[in-house]
Formats: sequence, structure tokens, C-alpha cells
Amino acid sequence: MSKTPSSISALIDEWETIGEFAIDVGCGYEAARQMRLRESISPRHWDGVIAAADRKKIKGVDWQWLASRHTSTRKAVSA
Repeated sequence: MSKTPSSISALIDEWETIGEFAIDVGCGYEAARQMRLRESISPRHWDGVIAAADRKKIKGVDWQWLASRHTSTRKAVSA
């Protein structure tokens, strides 16, 4: 991939299936499905997501990218 994903769902769509994403990240299928639905990834999964994105050569997925999406989602939910 040549550019940074625009959203959590765009990131997850880089895998063939949500199940493959879950395996690469090291979480359960339902957790991965909820990440996609909520457009947010729990900080406890960030290390796995960053490592999986790096293995797939997906640029720009780091702590800052994940935090910015987590923060904007949290504000939207609490507003």
C-alpha cells in the first residue's frame, strides 16, 4: 500500500477477511469485527495492529494514527 489508510475500516479492508486481520493482530474475530463497526481500536490492541500493518507494508499506522482515531471516536460517543 502506498498511502496511509483514511479510517479504521479502510485499514482492516487491507486484509482479505476480518478473520485474517484478527489473526495477524492477535485478537478474536468478534473484537476485530467491533473495531471495524466502531471505527475505533482499543489501545490494548495497538501494538498488534502496528506490527501487523508493518508486516503488510501499510504506511502511516502508528501510535499517533491510532490515537487520533480513538480520540475522535471517544469525543463523538461522549458528546
